[in-house]
Amino acid sequence: MKNLPLLLFVLLLSSKTFAQQTDEAGVKQTINTLFDAMRKGDSTLLRSTFDQHIVFQSINDSKAGAPVLVNEDPSGFLKSVGTPHKEVYDERIVFNSIKIDGPLASVWTPYKFYVGDKFSHCGVDVFQLLKTKDGWKIIYIVDTRRKDNCPE
Repeated sequence: MKNLPLLLFVLLLSSKTFAQQTDEAGVKQTINTLFDAMRKGDSTLLRSTFDQHIVFQSINDSKAGAPVLVNEDPSGFLKSVGTPHKEVYDERIVFNSIKIDGPLASVWTPYKFYVGDKFSHCGVDVFQLLKTKDGWKIIYIVDTRRKDNCPE
């Protein structure tokens, strides 16, 4: 009986850890599905990873050299991926940081983007995901893009 509170604490802690690992796996699966869809040129599969209110942004350099935030059209991205193209769009990511708080996940992924076998650019993708009744959905993507000083 003396050990019952300790046992309950350990069980509670382990169940929370298991839930966190399960959520983390779901978050990774959604993001990996996005990049699998890009490689396959499958806009339907790609769309399945997005929340209906997804926001796309990119941080680019202005002509003056200062960073600017650019809003992008998710439907344009879907069209680009789904329109037949000769080369494979291959974005290679590394899961650097995943933070989860209940139904919200934030993910930081350095990447290198290739068109076929040819290096195009690199940077960092930052994803925000919402846990819905249908699983984790991407609600926000912002990225950086450059040709050198690529993150490892």
